[in-house]
Amino acid sequence: MKTLHCKEFGPVENLVWEEVESPEPGEHEVVVSIKAAALNFPDFLIVQGLYQFKPELPFAPGNEGSGIIKKVGKSVTRFKEGDRVYFMAPWGAFAEEACMHEFGVMPIPDDISFELAASYQMAYGTSYHALVQRGEISNKDEILVLGASGGVGLAALDIAKAKGARVVAAVSTKEKAEICKEYGADELIIYGEGPKTKDESKAFSNELKSKSLKGGYDIIYDPIGDCYTEPAFRAIGWKGKYLVVGFAAGEIPKLPINLTLLKGASLVGVFWGTFTGLESEANQKNIAEINQLLSEGKIKPLISKEVPMENAVEAIKMIGNRGVIGKVVLVNK
Repeated sequence: MKTLHCKEFGPVENLVWEEVESPEPGEHEVVVSIKAAALNFPDFLIVQGLYQFKPELPFAPGNEGSGIIKKVGKSVTRFKEGDRVYFMAPWGAFAEEACMHEFGVMPIPDDISFELAASYQMAYGTSYHALVQRGEISNKDEILVLGASGGVGLAALDIAKAKGARVVAAVSTKEKAEICKEYGADELIIYGEGPKTKDESKAFSNELKSKSLKGGYDIIYDPIGDCYTEPAFRAIGWKGKYLVVGFAAGEIPKLPINLTLLKGASLVGVFWGTFTGLESEANQKNIAEINQLLSEGKIKPLISKEVPMENAVEAIKMIGNRGVIGKVVLVNK
């Protein structure tokens, strides 16, 4: 079978699509013949050694996918060969096959495609945890979503609207704004390349405030960081929660801590990966609620592009350049 191999941490261009030996399942493991795998921003970071943890080399990036059970270990009881499943794993999804513990996979309902099943776990899991557990969202809230057309940003917009909140979506281009409008954003802000000077930062903050009916947001969802964080925080409302989700725009920002005092506001960290391990029951409840919203048609994950798995390098470079709207899914045909 073939896999996308990261043999050393460095530029994305160093990844290679090559033949390796097919895995054999352990006693409680299954081997999945992968049909689809979703691209996420951490994939761009992890192959460069820039993520919160570093896998042992060599490894295949990619942590969410779907496919068909090819082989099962002798003590596996939950699945059989031929079952349609989706999975979350620390890495290994950008390949033709992957091996994992049987409790790392879940069945796919008959009416959900492999591509859809692979596309929403991480983005919607992250955003649901952020808004529900960390943001304590209610239908009375007004929410600002930065980077609102990306994977987690669009998921946050989708979930917030399903929960009845008012949402202002901030994006970099008109094309991205149109997508957010289709997903129900109440107001749109196009920030271009972002504020570069003190005056531009102040103007950006004032524009954010002007879109709030309350004069400040109850929740701000920030997966991009960099030059956007401080002006966005200055637009937060009294006792607002600023959700720190990631730094897709590049730099980890610095923030004058007195701003939290002046607004009675909270900086709230969101790390879904650790949450899934430490609070697995709460995470399973979240997944069940996401699946319920999906089945009821209240949320609709966006797959903007399907790319052959062997072209994963170009797709990873694209997400690193913030050129992705919604989710890109890699497929094995």
